[in-house]
Amino acid sequence: MAPYLFLLFTIVPTLELIFIIKVGAQIGAINTIVLLVMIGAAGAYMAQMQGFQVLNSIQRNLEKGILPTEDMLDGLLILCGGVLLLTPGFLTDVIGLLFLFPATRALLKILLKRKFQRMVQKGEILTFGPSGKSKKRGFEDYDDADFS
Repeated sequence: MAPYLFLLFTIVPTLELIFIIKVGAQIGAINTIVLLVMIGAAGAYMAQMQGFQVLNSIQRNLEKGILPTEDMLDGLLILCGGVLLLTPGFLTDVIGLLFLFPATRALLKILLKRKFQRMVQKGEILTFGPSGKSKKRGFEDYDDADFS
């Protein structure tokens, strides 16, 4: 996890600054700022619209007694996209927008599901069966332990 945090907090902001400076040199500082604000505003509007659609879908599924797993993944990706759009910079804006478009989000959901399945198989995620009892997948189950 530490290498990812290093990349997140050092490399990504550095790349963002490089892109902002290069774009600013081409179109001017004011135009660059206006472009970043416009992208952020459009992305925030998109995130809001997509978020409301997902919430409505979750409510409809719950009313029908259907577990809204797909919608929950959509909601997670929309939230991540919105957070990325709040981060100033062109790279994070592009990635954030990819999280908001339904077509690219569908591809991201496939990748995310595969990642979750691998984590469950490796025992990195604790799963629960229909009885509510946890299935041991590499974790110690303390619910049934006697601590007295």
